[in-house]
Amino acid sequence: MALTWPGEPQPTTGELVDVEVQYPTARVTGTSVESCEGTSEDRLADGTVPEQVECLRVFATVTSGSEEGRDIDLWATATLQPEDVRDGAAIVVQRYPATATDGELWAWHDFERTVPLGTLALVFAVVTVLVAGMRGLRALIGLVLAFAVIGTYILPGLVAGEDALLIGLCGSTVIMIAVLYLAHGFSERTSTALLGTLAGLGLTAGLGVLGARAAHLSGVTSEDSYRLAGLLGDQGATALRGLFLCGVVLAGLGVLNDVTITQASAVWELRATSPDADRAELFSHAMRIGRDHIASTVYTIAFAYTGAALPVLLLLEIYGLPLGQTLTSGAFAEEIVRTLVGSIALVLAIPLTTALAVLVVTASPPPRHAQEGHRAHPHVHAH
Repeated sequence: MALTWPGEPQPTTGELVDVEVQYPTARVTGTSVESCEGTSEDRLADGTVPEQVECLRVFATVTSGSEEGRDIDLWATATLQPEDVRDGAAIVVQRYPATATDGELWAWHDFERTVPLGTLALVFAVVTVLVAGMRGLRALIGLVLAFAVIGTYILPGLVAGEDALLIGLCGSTVIMIAVLYLAHGFSERTSTALLGTLAGLGLTAGLGVLGARAAHLSGVTSEDSYRLAGLLGDQGATALRGLFLCGVVLAGLGVLNDVTITQASAVWELRATSPDADRAELFSHAMRIGRDHIASTVYTIAFAYTGAALPVLLLLEIYGLPLGQTLTSGAFAEEIVRTLVGSIALVLAIPLTTALAVLVVTASPPPRHAQEGHRAHPHVHAH
């Protein structure tokens, strides 16, 4: 990470206009439905834009910034209805200061969601600590550190034009070291899980490169990605291909962490209960647990990506394209490659982690309490 720490961001070629826009918060005091001129947002199914449509006018009082206390009115976005913008709702507005040619303008930006999102995050933290205790608290600290790495290293590195895959692997390695040792402590078990996770990340990166090349994935499949490519200029297409691979690596972090620590723990527990079992027996018993985990986790990955891509799925359903053409289109191909690459790396990481754990746990004598318990309760073999 030190050797690849991002330098100055590369200059962009996109046209960004700085008009000193302000984003103060406001409190809704009333709404009214009025007739206004139709825009492209009101386009009908036949492609025409109606001359007049019903629009939602919002009246509000500014609650922050230099214009605090001022009463304003503005038009809400076309998708909002009066019941969506109730009196007292907290919103964020855009203030465009007056220029030499245009007057001051207020526009709708979004709802202000700090309180509900902050409350939900607090409930998550409290529930995690109450159920998992200090281990849950350490896991939350690890999560904060993980997002700190993403915000201070990975994202700036991508903007600076560094190698996206290398940045993703370096950042993911540091994140896994911090998260695993914080949540599970320093032990052979945790270190074994870390080795399995890093091996899985390596597999993910390698398979991602092969999959992206074989499927001719450019990374430019949506309006946002086209816009980003335009801002990056000549390096846009290359950067977005790397961005896709970096995203594949980051997407595999959580699930890999889950399965590797579970498999390592399973091997250690089996060793404690069966201290006389040889390596082959330990591996066989642990893989029974691993196979169950594979079956459930593969579903988790597939449905998580499906849920994230649901708007794209619905849009293509409306277009009515053939199923084969739909599944091989750019947007779907990215999700399919991402899902399959993550799943293959996950499946291979389980036997690899299990084998590493068996080698490590059998390299030293079993715990003393396990030996004593085994002598006190000998196995009874029945035909």
